[in-house]
Amino acid sequence: LSEMRDKGLPFADVLAEAQRLGYAEADPTFDVEGVDAAHKLAIMSAIAFGNAMSFEKAHIEGISRLDAIDIRYAEQLGYRIKLLGITKRTAEGVERRVHPTLIPARRLIANVEGAMNAVVVKGDAVGATLYYGKGAGAEPTASAVIADLVDVTRMHTADPEHRVPHLAFQPGSMVELAILPMSEVVTSYYLRLRVEDRPGVLAEITRILADHGISIVGMIQREPGEGEEQTDIIMLTHKTREKQVDAAIAGIEALTAVKGRITRLRLEELQ
Repeated sequence: LSEMRDKGLPFADVLAEAQRLGYAEADPTFDVEGVDAAHKLAIMSAIAFGNAMSFEKAHIEGISRLDAIDIRYAEQLGYRIKLLGITKRTAEGVERRVHPTLIPARRLIANVEGAMNAVVVKGDAVGATLYYGKGAGAEPTASAVIADLVDVTRMHTADPEHRVPHLAFQPGSMVELAILPMSEVVTSYYLRLRVEDRPGVLAEITRILADHGISIVGMIQREPGEGEEQTDIIMLTHKTREKQVDAAIAGIEALTAVKGRITRLRLEELQ
């Protein structure tokens, strides 16, 4: 994503270069489709909340279908797009989701580039902390594997009564927490629409959004080029429930003035 933003290169070219440098696997599916991030998220969620590791319950979207034009529009609005794994404990259950996400460009995690990875942890007393380091390459990977082997050996040889338990929770303290379905997740959204350049189109779109309880916090309407009859509209919404956005998108896509599918990306302020 950093290369796509900085050099304006298409996804396929950037991926090929990452594979040449050893940052992406020969079969990049786990990397680019969010599967690797979801595996890590399942572990971190279990450590954070004491619930079972359940990879299959995570919502997973990758970056292979991300369009460079959305990276440019996000920049114009003051955001950057990153592939994030997010887990939160809410009153309704635990969120566990991986997807491309708009985050404000001023946030530290928005400036994690190249082969570097970062984890942000928000605690009730300490607030937000960030852990940063290389996440790819021969030596960083080898170092992580050796560290895991050392931990396994220490666990095997330690006094059973004094071991740190797996996932840092005693077996009796593990809890069964509901994983929140994606339709019930509440967050903000980026929407890109391709529409006919004629009066009344924006009013039709905003009416459907309002009917579903969705309010707009920011918008870009690109001026069509000479001879063009279509243009892009980009909207940022306030926080709303995903199923309301799904319903609104279905209604907007049914309008004759809206051409093609709407691009929807989620947005997190990470305050």
